[in-house]
Amino acid sequence: MNDVVTIVCLANSRKPPSGRCIAGKEKAGGAYGKWVRPVSVRPTHEISEEERRFEDGTSPRLLDVITIPIIAPTPAGHQTENVLIDAAYYWEKVGTATWADLGQMLDRPATLWTNGNSTFHGHNDRVGATAVAQVRNSLLLIRPDGLRIRVSAESQFAGPSRRRVRALFHHNGEYHSFVVTDPIVEQTLLARPDAEYTVPEAHLAVSLSEPYSDGDCFKLVAALFARQPL
Repeated sequence: MNDVVTIVCLANSRKPPSGRCIAGKEKAGGAYGKWVRPVSVRPTHEISEEERRFEDGTSPRLLDVITIPIIAPTPAGHQTENVLIDAAYYWEKVGTATWADLGQMLDRPATLWTNGNSTFHGHNDRVGATAVAQVRNSLLLIRPDGLRIRVSAESQFAGPSRRRVRALFHHNGEYHSFVVTDPIVEQTLLARPDAEYTVPEAHLAVSLSEPYSDGDCFKLVAALFARQPL
């Protein structure tokens, strides 16, 4: 084993083609540090089910404190938080963080990367290739203002409409609308009728995707932490 890192799991979101994007803040003693995103050797970097499984057969959940064997940092463009896992070893759960702990881990950026670029269904949810070249981070934990979760059908390029879960909120006075990739939130909300659901007290882990074919990146809600169950 080369080395280990201990993180609080703040993102466990779906990632194509068939894995997860796991990320969290480093924990040392009682202090929380930088963001860390464990990645695999695959070109798309996702973590497979086997790679993230604990020795007892369970898998990481949000707020788990996890020790992960790693080989080395592997920053990739704006995703400076990436570290390559040592897939020969199990991950280990060593504790659980609380709602109160989340308050100590909040980031306070002036903006969520750059604003002014939007997808058809979203708002301020795209960062163009030129702007991305200047970005040096891809993960943030924020406290949104006026959070609502919308469940609705959205048309797809060259395909039928599909129901999606989207977070609508303000941050420092700017309105945002991001797709939610938190699979637990998706499962919970897609079982309900199309509507907007108010979430009175919550934190969001937001991420900036890897570049698509045109070089643009998209802002996503990788995890939603609600004070009360959704």
